Amino acid sequence: MASAEIYRYLELQERQVPLDPEGFLIHLDDWSPEVAEALAAEEARTLTEEHWEVIEVLRDFYARYEASPAMRPLVKAVGQALGPEKGKSLHLMRLFPDSPAKVGARLAGLPKPANCL
Repeated sequence: MASAEIYRYLELQERQVPLDPEGFLIHLDDWSPEVAEALAAEEARTLTEEHWEVIEVLRDFYARYEASPAMRPLVKAVGQALGPEKGKSLHLMRLFPDSPAKVGARLAGLPKPANCL
């Protein structure tokens, strides 16, 4: 993966985490639950247990396929991991308004999914 240009830093107590212009991590190894909480807080989001379930699915998907899922694969992966009630677009839109695949990937510390504007 080509190195992205640093746009700004996420300020944490013990360190600065470099971000690209869309708020994605420059270095995937910088991710931690604290980073996810700080990124969410910037958007006035509070991560609930349901958010963390989807973040875990996203991170597992990336570990398996070395890619962030777009919306359809994300819905399928969530449905397989968490059951049919949670594997619906409406559930994901409620948790991550605007773009569940893009917002979820960013909070999970993953690259922007292909085909996401």
